Amino acid sequence: MTWDQKSQLAQGRSNQENRQLHFLLKHKHTLIMAALGNRGTLKEAAGFKAEEDAAKLKEAMKGVGTDEAVIIDILAHRTIAQRQRIQEAYKQSVGKDLAEELEGELTGNFEKVVLGLLMLAPKYDAYELRNAIKGAGTDEDGLIDILASRTNAEIKALTAFYHKDYDKSLEEDICNDTSGMFQRVLVSLLTAGRDEGKKVDEALVLQDAKDLYEAGEARWGTDEVKFLTVLCVRNREHLLRVFQEYQKLAGRDIEDSIKREMSGSLEDIFLAIVRCIKNKTAFFAERLHRSMKGLGTTDSILIRIMVSRAEIDMLDIKAEFLKMYGKTLHSFIKGDTSGDYRKIMLELCGGEK
Repeated sequence: MTWDQKSQLAQGRSNQENRQLHFLLKHKHTLIMAALGNRGTLKEAAGFKAEEDAAKLKEAMKGVGTDEAVIIDILAHRTIAQRQRIQEAYKQSVGKDLAEELEGELTGNFEKVVLGLLMLAPKYDAYELRNAIKGAGTDEDGLIDILASRTNAEIKALTAFYHKDYDKSLEEDICNDTSGMFQRVLVSLLTAGRDEGKKVDEALVLQDAKDLYEAGEARWGTDEVKFLTVLCVRNREHLLRVFQEYQKLAGRDIEDSIKREMSGSLEDIFLAIVRCIKNKTAFFAERLHRSMKGLGTTDSILIRIMVSRAEIDMLDIKAEFLKMYGKTLHSFIKGDTSGDYRKIMLELCGGEK
């Protein structure tokens, strides 16, 4: 069914359904494009038929027990756009919501992966941000991983989804859950105001490098606002030049200075911003490694990155992982997970190399 046909059908639906549908219609290009990439392990399935996949999923959940192999075979080998069509076909043929049906059938980390795969990319980001700030305590890693790495368009889309799904302002919720300079950096990133052009003003490069040096290494204490102003606003090409000039001035890499000058969540978010500017796939590779090294696994980080990057740049993340750690991402996941959770994560990871 086309988007235009859906728009016509909306007239017979409830006001709430209309609002949701019109939101999707208004943002459809942003939502789909935000999920696309050409370096993912997930590609469009050939000969795809949404109705056939929906029927297989229905059969997999019929009776006592669930056929997890069918769920993995379908959902871990379809793109986000194809999964949306499967959900529509399921609702048409069964009269129930596929995500709700699967939620009733599955448990644990396997369930979290499957439910994440059924969401549009910005909806999943909004869902993860909501989980990071609701209840007691705050998952700073979740806030940092998402907001430091997303483009302006992706941030605008996830912010809109957050408001639609939870009827709350993401900025207000973050402000109620965080404080100080860490909060101010998050709010700055939420404005989606980074220059995304490629112009490099050499005079401004030298001034920014000087300002950063004088805000940290060259003084007692640290002027964090100056770091925010430069790191959250300037475009990537400009910042790469700033980092080069900063190295000359300070005699050390900007990351080393941030580690010396700051601590806690503020240090983490500024480091994340710098690393995403330098090499976003290496940033995700480092996050994945950290989630699995040592005793235990930080499943929330592992799941979030594998689900959100599988269709965008997972091939490059795998290559960076191997280069940085001398072992494959596939081998790490295989050694740190088990059961159906392991099976679906290895499918999202792709081959062993």
